Amino acid sequence: MKTLRTVFSLLFLFIVGVFLFIWIEREIDERSERAARPLPDGLHPIVASKRDQLIALADDAGIEILITDGFRSVEEQNQIHAQGRTRAGQVVTYAEGGQSYHNYGLAIDFALRLPDGSVVWDIQRDGNANGRPDWFEVADIAKELGFEWGGDWMGFKDYPHLQMDFGLSIRQLQDGYRPEDVVAD
Repeated sequence: MKTLRTVFSLLFLFIVGVFLFIWIEREIDERSERAARPLPDGLHPIVASKRDQLIALADDAGIEILITDGFRSVEEQNQIHAQGRTRAGQVVTYAEGGQSYHNYGLAIDFALRLPDGSVVWDIQRDGNANGRPDWFEVADIAKELGFEWGGDWMGFKDYPHLQMDFGLSIRQLQDGYRPEDVVAD
């Protein structure tokens, strides 16, 4: 009886070992495939669609916006990060290349366009004269569309910034994870 238990124990361990080996092999293959994925080179289709909806809905509310930034390459991100550090100007981002949702096509920035065509970043402006700052109206519309607004962040407030992370962290994006490439209704 003791020998039979030993045989079953060894057989059990062997089977567990085989399944563990197969799982590890698959995990290594998946990680290698993700690591080999190229970085996106434009806005994700869902973000692009929601950007267009945001522009239209803001216009319906009497607010003209301009999308000032969307996809950024890692190199562009590094240049912006250098501003206020190794280059002249004010610090506008704390994200280096590869650390911004812009680098994965999942973020946009906006500003308000005035009737004369000029652009402002005045978060208190009430151009449609409804008693509420246009900036916050646009942010609310964006949030209804599924964007996260940088003005809601606890630390550094990035008022022009809107992003859709699809539940992915920057670390996961760096590891090659990507949202599904389907356009939402």
